[in-house]
Amino acid sequence: MINGLLHLDTSTYLWLCRLQHQATALHLNRWISRSGDGPLYVAIAALIYVTEPINYLLFIKVGLLAFLIELPCFVLLKALIRRDRPFVQLPGSVSVIQPSDKFSMPSGHTAAAFLMAGLISYFYVEYVFLVYLWAMAIGTSRVVLGVHYPSDILAGALLGSSAFLLSLVILI
Repeated sequence: MINGLLHLDTSTYLWLCRLQHQATALHLNRWISRSGDGPLYVAIAALIYVTEPINYLLFIKVGLLAFLIELPCFVLLKALIRRDRPFVQLPGSVSVIQPSDKFSMPSGHTAAAFLMAGLISYFYVEYVFLVYLWAMAIGTSRVVLGVHYPSDILAGALLGSSAFLLSLVILI
């Protein structure tokens, strides 16, 4: 069963990486990936501060606690799992961006995106579809760009979602 899952993980990675050869898809995936680098999260907080000052404080408290939970767990998991990135493991595979660290599991971009998607959708339920679509697009873009396996994305999504949910349990 494990071999079957590893095969599915690798074959899905290779299938998605075919998009590296399409200029428009590659450009779009770079842009989507960059949207998860962090500055957008600050912009969202600033927008909420300006438009929703009543919800702002609780939004920030839940978000900050969630990131305080997620980041150390992310660092610890990377250090414990130590999974090489796919472009290191798979012959002929390339990364079209420079990853921020050596190991691939879990995906930090995906963890942060799912944390933010949970946070935004909790306070602004009308955006649930849009923010989760965006979070999934960030995860997918990381595979297309050659720096993560699909299972790294799944692990990141679980980490980010769990950190958000735990922060809710603690604060609300």
